[in-house]
Amino acid sequence: MRTAPTVLHLDMDAFFAAAEQAAKPSLRGKPVVVGGLGPRGVVSTASYEARRFGVHSAMPMAQARRLAPNAAYLIPRFTLYRAVSEQVMELLRGLSPLVEPLSLDEAFVDLEAGGSAHDTASALAAGERLRRDIRELTGLSGSVGLAGSKMLAKIGSEQAKPDGLVVIEPGTERELLGPMTVRTLPGVGPTTGEHLRRAGMTTVSDLAEAGEDELVRLLGRAHGASLYRMARGRDERPVVSEREAKSVSVEDTFDTDLHDRVRVRTEVDRLAERCVRRLRASGHSGRTVVLKVRRYDFSTLTRSETLRGPTDDLGVVREAAGRLLESVDTTGGVRLLGVGVTGLADFTQEDLFAQAAAREREAAEDASRSRAAGPEDVAAQDGAGEGAEAAAPAVGAGAPPASGQFGAPGASEPSEERRFPAGHDVRHAEFGPGWVQGSGLRRVTVRFEEPGSAPGWVRTFWADDPDLELSEPLPLVRGTGEPRQSSWPASRPKFRSESRSERAAGPSGGSGDGRARP
Repeated sequence: MRTAPTVLHLDMDAFFAAAEQAAKPSLRGKPVVVGGLGPRGVVSTASYEARRFGVHSAMPMAQARRLAPNAAYLIPRFTLYRAVSEQVMELLRGLSPLVEPLSLDEAFVDLEAGGSAHDTASALAAGERLRRDIRELTGLSGSVGLAGSKMLAKIGSEQAKPDGLVVIEPGTERELLGPMTVRTLPGVGPTTGEHLRRAGMTTVSDLAEAGEDELVRLLGRAHGASLYRMARGRDERPVVSEREAKSVSVEDTFDTDLHDRVRVRTEVDRLAERCVRRLRASGHSGRTVVLKVRRYDFSTLTRSETLRGPTDDLGVVREAAGRLLESVDTTGGVRLLGVGVTGLADFTQEDLFAQAAAREREAAEDASRSRAAGPEDVAAQDGAGEGAEAAAPAVGAGAPPASGQFGAPGASEPSEERRFPAGHDVRHAEFGPGWVQGSGLRRVTVRFEEPGSAPGWVRTFWADDPDLELSEPLPLVRGTGEPRQSSWPASRPKFRSESRSERAAGPSGGSGDGRARP
C-alpha cells in the first residue's frame, strides 16, 4: 500500500450523453438518453437531466421512455466517442507511461511511475490540471479519484461525480469503507451480495469483523481471502498499461424473434464477418469459435468448436459457426445471436483444408448459378444497375414524390445507405452540417447546428434527397484561434422559431418532437 495518493482514477461524466449534448447545442441542459431504440433496446448512458426521472444505464429503453417521455433518444455514435476517448487517453499518457484503460471513458493512472506526483499536494495538482485540460480539449467534464490503491481511487471518483475531485488519504481507508455496502467492493455482484446478505453481512465493516476464515468458508479461498483484504482497505493490484485480450466477440439482439432458419444462418454469417474484422484489427487469431443463441424463452445456449490451429480466416470462422448452429434448435424463435473467438494468439496457423473446401463450394455454387441463368437473364443482370439508376428521377426537398416512388403502393424502402439513424451527423449541400432529429415515412428531419453554435432550426427532407448525406462527426472543440464559419446562406435567417402549422407543413418545415411529419 502506498503512503501517498498517487493512483488516479478518471471517469468521464455521462460520457455518451455528454458528448451528444456538446455536439448538439439544442440538447444542452435537457434530458438525453443514448442506447438501442428498438423495442428490446437498453440504455447505454443517460444524462444527469434524464437521471432525475429515474433513467439509468442498462435499463430497458421502453421503461426509460415511460419515465422520461420528453427526453431525446439517440443511437450511439461510437466513431465520435472513440475519437474523444483517444484525446483523453493521450492526456493520461502524458502523465504516466502506466495507463490502464477500463473502457472508452474510464482509466487508472500511476502518477508516481510518471513522476507526476509523489505526495498529496502534487497529486492534487496533477488531478486538477487533468480535469482542466480535458475540458479545454474536449469540452466535457471528468471526475477524478486519488488514493493509494486502485479500489479506493475508483471509490473516490464515484464520490466526486459529477465534475469533481476527491482525495482519499492513505490511512483513512477503513474509516471510509466501514459504513459502505458490500456491493462497493470489486468482485461483489448481485449474486455474491445476496449470499452475503443471507449470512448477515451488508456493510464492509461486517466483512472485516467476520474474519477471513468465515469469508473463505462462504465464498471459497481465493474470493474470500481477496474480499477480506479489500474490506480492510488493502488492495495491492498494480496499474498495468496493457491487458491481454482473452476473447473477441460480437452479438446482436433482434427487435422481433427470428423464426426463419435461413434468416438465422444469414445473421450468423454476418456476425462471423464482424467478429473476424474485429479479430484482425486487434492483431490476433483464435483457436476456438463460440456460438451464442438466446431463444424466445430467454434460455441461452452456447456451443463451441476448437480448430486445429489459430486462424483469422473468415471462411473458417463462418463455417465453424454454421456447423455449431446446426446443433441448436431454433424453431421457437431466436432473440439474440452472438459469435466469438477465444484461445487468442499473435500468429495464424491457416486451416488449409477448410479454406480449400470453402473455395470449392463457392466455385460450385457460382457454376450452378451460371448454368441455371439463361443468356437473357445474364444480360438483364449486367445492365440492371445502369437502367435502374437512369429511370429514377431525383426528388427535391420541397417537392412531393413522383408516382411509383416513395409512398406509392409496392414501392421499395430506401436502400440501406439512405437510412438516417436518429442523432447521427448529416451535411446538406445548401444548409451545411446538422444532425438527424428524426426519420420515418421516408422523410428525414434535420436540425442544422454544430458544436459551439447557437441552437439551430429544423427542416424536413425526402429520404432520397441527393443534397443530404450522412457525414463524419465534427470535433467538439475547434482549435484555438480557428474561426467558426457559418454554413447558412446570407439570404436565410440563421435561426427562427416555427409555428405549429409550419412544423406540420411537410418537408419544407420541421418536426419539433424529433419525429418526421408528412
